[in-house]
Amino acid sequence: MRIAEVAEQLRALGVEPGGVLCVHTSFRAVRPIEGGPHGLIEALRAALGPEGTLVMPSWTGDDETPFDPLATPASEDLGIVADTFWRIPGTARSAHPFAFAAIGPRAERVVSGALPTPPHTPESPIGRVHDLDGQVLLLGVDHDADTTLHLAELLADVPYRIPRHVTVLRDGVPTRVDYGENDHCCARFALADGWLRERGLQREGIVGHARAWLVRARDVVRVAREQLSRDPLVFLHPEDAGCEECDEARRSIG
Repeated sequence: MRIAEVAEQLRALGVEPGGVLCVHTSFRAVRPIEGGPHGLIEALRAALGPEGTLVMPSWTGDDETPFDPLATPASEDLGIVADTFWRIPGTARSAHPFAFAAIGPRAERVVSGALPTPPHTPESPIGRVHDLDGQVLLLGVDHDADTTLHLAELLADVPYRIPRHVTVLRDGVPTRVDYGENDHCCARFALADGWLRERGLQREGIVGHARAWLVRARDVVRVAREQLSRDPLVFLHPEDAGCEECDEARRSIG
């Protein structure tokens, strides 16, 4: 599919020219596209226009090795588009291992800042996308990849925190930083799909050859916080479901 066609699909879906757009994507679902991953990035930038800011996750997933924003690959879990994106000249990337990358007028505002612990605090890049009234595009992936829901959990003060650590350089010395993360398997983040659709807050369509979902970050947070206020454990599998990650989250509750 031609880049111009993909850009038109994005505009038809509701991507806002001049806006901030955080993209989570699986290129395997979207392909084939003219130019491969670079072509998809070009289409996203074309849909946003010169005043728009494109954002993607760019964290490392390596807890033991200090992060180098100029050299450390993005986690394989994020896919080839995310790992291609941060390498494009002019793209800004966070200086910490919970990195996002961004290009556009508000890129530095999104990715700058100190190490956020947990990774998705209001001061994190995903928190900045929320503050800037950005959109979230799920392209070939579901809400289980939507990190904005982790922001909603923190704002709702969910009670679970899993012990985690990361290694950073301090005065040139690798230093371990321990923290507690609102972590679990994330499969039940899929509930957000129904919540948003019922309220008419989610645009759905096809981009490339993949299903696409487009929402405002603030709508994701608002709707998720409503549900979490009723049940702070709504995103965890029940105890008898056999999900070790969710069981670990439950055990972390003091």
